[in-house]
Amino acid sequence: MPPSTADTTNEPLVLRSDKDNVATLTLNRPAHFNTLSTPLMLELKAHLDAIADDKSVRVVVVTGAGKAFCAGHDLQEMRDDPSEPAMRALFNLCNENMLKIIQLPQPVIAKVQGVAAAAGCQLVAQCDLAIAANHAKFGASGINIGLFCSTPTVPITRNLGRKQAMELLLTGDLISAEKAQALGLINRAVPAEDLDQAVAELAAKIAGKSPHGIAIGKELFYTQIEEGIGAAYERAAEMISCNMQSTETQDAIDAFLDKKPLPNWSDR
Repeated sequence: MPPSTADTTNEPLVLRSDKDNVATLTLNRPAHFNTLSTPLMLELKAHLDAIADDKSVRVVVVTGAGKAFCAGHDLQEMRDDPSEPAMRALFNLCNENMLKIIQLPQPVIAKVQGVAAAAGCQLVAQCDLAIAANHAKFGASGINIGLFCSTPTVPITRNLGRKQAMELLLTGDLISAEKAQALGLINRAVPAEDLDQAVAELAAKIAGKSPHGIAIGKELFYTQIEEGIGAAYERAAEMISCNMQSTETQDAIDAFLDKKPLPNWSDR
């Protein structure tokens, strides 16, 4: 029997810290490579639910404690009760977290400081943006133990080309951050010592934009991408028409036309 992966400390499994309108959520099971146990996913969902209604938060960063970003699901937990009801409950909870990332009005950036495998790779793919240390590795590794990465398939196939996604899913190979960037899984890879600064700069840039514009833009992005082109254009026209009704947008356009300084969105 493999060693237990039960958490024996009283520390939170997800840490939250806020600074400059950016909420950072840190997966905090470093001894277990931040695997997604049920307790961890429940804490993550509670944080995401709270952030959704927190007007002070403009951007969310998700990262991991220790050497790994996230090594996937907790296999010991899965083996302890592999019944179909238990597995459905586990993966439905995971799905809720992934969908919540989409539904948040704030953009979510994955800050990948180490390996992101299986459901960890899924989490990276599901975040709106991702920056990784150049030593980080990525993979849909479940197939190596006979477990096809079914739920990671959903965001991976929405980020990568079909053949590139299929190769990742069928081989279980870990790929470099450089290749992950080339395939479109992450935005960019940077030296490890530059990771914090690169993520902070991207978060600050987004946090300085119109929160209303960002929120409706993110909603449109994920909705239209699943629709036919006609419906997508119709939805886009409706969205930008509603966007134009915003006082803050009208003020910004007036300032632009009058060659005056644009509003300081961070004050709104």
